[in-house]
Amino acid sequence: MSVRRIGIIMNGVTGRMGANQHLLRSIAAIRTDGGLALPDGAVLVPDPLLVGRDPRKLEELAARAAGVPWTTDLDAALANPAYEIYFDAQTTDRRADAVRRAIAAGKHVYCEKPSAATMGDALDLYRRAKAAGVKHGVVQDKLWLPGIRALKDLVARGFFGRVLSVRGEFGYWVFEGDTVPAQRPSWNYRAEDGGGIVADMFAHWRYVLDEVFGRVTAVSCLGARHIDRRWDEAGRPYAATADDAAYATFELEGGIVAQFNSSWCVRVRRDDLLTLQVDGTKGSAVAGLRGCWTQTAAATPRPVWNPDVESGADYRSDWERVAEPGGQVNAFRAEWELFLRHVASGEAFPWDLLAGARGVQLAELGLESWRTRAWVTVPSLDA
Repeated sequence: MSVRRIGIIMNGVTGRMGANQHLLRSIAAIRTDGGLALPDGAVLVPDPLLVGRDPRKLEELAARAAGVPWTTDLDAALANPAYEIYFDAQTTDRRADAVRRAIAAGKHVYCEKPSAATMGDALDLYRRAKAAGVKHGVVQDKLWLPGIRALKDLVARGFFGRVLSVRGEFGYWVFEGDTVPAQRPSWNYRAEDGGGIVADMFAHWRYVLDEVFGRVTAVSCLGARHIDRRWDEAGRPYAATADDAAYATFELEGGIVAQFNSSWCVRVRRDDLLTLQVDGTKGSAVAGLRGCWTQTAAATPRPVWNPDVESGADYRSDWERVAEPGGQVNAFRAEWELFLRHVASGEAFPWDLLAGARGVQLAELGLESWRTRAWVTVPSLDA
């Protein structure tokens, strides 16, 4: 059995998500498990190089990942031929410039979403990568969550009949940071630093809707900044300038209507931090991040509206949990493995920088809809 090593520059993974999901639970976990099996029988072992701006954070994180190397010199890392892949998990406002430099250095590129702050930059990255002949991808992790995979399987099997609507509820209370520490970074709430829930979450909703239910063709969005004052990581108050909630309706191909509430100012009383309800002519389903429940037309109760008496109905009892296809997996690791195989052996990977640009496009058009208080058409964005 031959072993092939592949170097990965990992820029900006000292934050919570980058450290936990991309480094420790994906790349470091693959290394701990002995590598990734390739179709030709070889084993691919990733060798990460951590890049960032804070030496203390880099050193601490490198130690947690079994002593992998680190540097604060991105140019030197990009000039090192031992590293074939550049990964970017920086704040959104820093991403496009660094990815351009990586493409110019001939690196294959994998990055967090949104792939850029504007659709113009997102398309520019795609065109540059295409012209340079490098492989490229964008994180679209929710496609590998067990609940979403179960919904996609139900659609493929025709369980819903004709899909009528999708209702999404996402969010939780993000503390302001004064008395209870905030559980999200402060830049998320500053528009000047690339923050905002529309830019962040519409990139997710785009690929989930496109891939599971049908292409998004129009959007109507109302955003909000519910909380104007927050406290940063150092305990200093700052003015929150970005949207922290968005209430949107999407039209999809085939006449499907999707409604999504996204909020960092909501207290959770539902099954999960993200829930999707899909209703169709033959059945319905409700999915969270990891579980999915269905109700067929035959099992649908016949409620009668009478608000004057307690109904006594247990509306949850008529739903049946379905087995998630493929079992429980880490969504970030699943996509990392596909991208690594894409680079190493040419296996297909359709979640590229053009797919990333579609997410940025929907966010821009959602903000335009909010600004103009009007429905906005979402043009097809193809190669």
